[in-house]
Amino acid sequence: MQKFFFLVVGLGLSTGTTLAQAPATSGSVPKAKTAAFRPGELWYDTDGNRINAHGGGVLQVGNTYYWYGEKRAQHQEEGVNVYSSKDLYNWKYEGVALPPSQDAQSDIAASCLMERPKVLYNKKTGKYVMWFHLELKGQGYKAARAGVAVADKPTGPFKYVSSFRPNGNMSRDMGLFVDDDGAAYHIYSARENYDLRLARLSPDYLTATPQDSLLFSKHQEAPALFKTDGKYYLITSGCTGWDPNQASLHVADRPFGPWKPLGDPMTGPNAKLTFGGQSTYVLPVAGRKDAFLFMADRWNPKDLKDSRYLWLPVQFKDGQPTIGWLDQWNLNFFNNSSTKPL
Repeated sequence: MQKFFFLVVGLGLSTGTTLAQAPATSGSVPKAKTAAFRPGELWYDTDGNRINAHGGGVLQVGNTYYWYGEKRAQHQEEGVNVYSSKDLYNWKYEGVALPPSQDAQSDIAASCLMERPKVLYNKKTGKYVMWFHLELKGQGYKAARAGVAVADKPTGPFKYVSSFRPNGNMSRDMGLFVDDDGAAYHIYSARENYDLRLARLSPDYLTATPQDSLLFSKHQEAPALFKTDGKYYLITSGCTGWDPNQASLHVADRPFGPWKPLGDPMTGPNAKLTFGGQSTYVLPVAGRKDAFLFMADRWNPKDLKDSRYLWLPVQFKDGQPTIGWLDQWNLNFFNNSSTKPL
């Protein structure tokens, strides 16, 4: 994600009625249980503070989900936050998983940019591995590097390992994907975001292997890759700065393609502009067949911390993924494809 290219969609949740006993912190609302998603509305953690996890992804560990995302101030980036949840609705703030370094010589020194964080668990090493798009302090979007950090626990603290251009390629907007055979992949925008590339990761997930291919050159970013019924699907966006644009869907039989375009998967009001946002991740919902959450962000360049989250269910119509707008919904949607908005 490049700031003059980038955008995301937001999600909010219902506030519920069960108030917390502890007082809310300054600028927060009383913490409350909820059981519904409200795309684009304010979303608060269990302490009553706004969730601050932009451009992120979710990792499931046991019966707990961990949400990693960019910690944003009004205009600055402040590292990577992590939240935990048992139900995907209510999120507990676990802290800063990866803060900027106090060492001015570090690649992740304060005022660097750490964007699009995603985390995988490596079964062979027992480590949690975070990848992110890194821009070095004071260089704008010139560096275009991938950064890597590791931790012993999903909540961190993560320790910075290294940054690099995968196989010499620029690396901006990015995602991670683990296939059924355990092979992990880094999908990323290269060549000033004109190319979208896929690289297989090393067995320890700490670097890219030379198995790195161009998927297509269509000036796309914000890749979100998922798999179902033996097919690989990829949602991307165009590059129009902070402004929203039309999403694209591709399908392939193998990770390295060939990838076939399927058009725009969005339906409903403002679908041609991805409901005002941009993709960041597609999350499989545990225990439910063909149940996927489309995660996106609706960026607010005047106040990045107030950028909203949009999570919507992925539906399958005529064997093809579609994402329709819902003002409010919950996971019971997946019990019946004809479920109406709440």
